[in-house]
Amino acid sequence: MKFSSREDIEAPIDHVYAAVTDFGAYERQALRRGADVRRTDGSGPAVLGSTWDVAFSYRGKDRKLKAKLVRYDDQGLQLDTTSSGIDGQTVIDLVPLSPKRTRLAVSIEMKAKSLPARLLLQSLKLAKASLTTRFKKRVADFASDVESRYKPGA
Repeated sequence: MKFSSREDIEAPIDHVYAAVTDFGAYERQALRRGADVRRTDGSGPAVLGSTWDVAFSYRGKDRKLKAKLVRYDDQGLQLDTTSSGIDGQTVIDLVPLSPKRTRLAVSIEMKAKSLPARLLLQSLKLAKASLTTRFKKRVADFASDVESRYKPGA
C-alpha cells in the first residue's frame, strides 16, 4: 500500500531542508498525539543510521515501531520502519525549482510480512480514499507551515 503527495513551497531548498530534517519536532508531535518516542542511538543531531523506538495505540491495540534513518543527504531522506509484521519506507525528496521555490515529494509504502499484517493493510485499503485525502492534507499543511515560517532575507 502506497501513499504519495507533492507540494511546491515558496522557500529556498535550505529552509525546507531544515524543516524536513527537524527530527525533534517530529518527536514532539508524536508525543503530543500520545505516542512514546525514544531515540535509541544516543542524543545529538540525527545522523545516517539513527534509530527510534515508537510505542503507540492504534485500533485499540498497543503497537511498537522501529525506525531507522537509511538515507540522509541534501536532497532528502529515507526512513525504514518495521512494526508487527509490516515493513514501511518513508521517502522525502526535495527538488529546487528556482532559488526561492522547492518541490517537496513525500511517499510512504507499507508491505505486510504476516497474515495479521495483511488483514490490517486490507482494512486500510478499504479506507484508502479517505486516508489518502488525510495524508495529502497533512503534507499540504506541513508545506504551508514551512512556507509561512520563511522570512526572505533572514
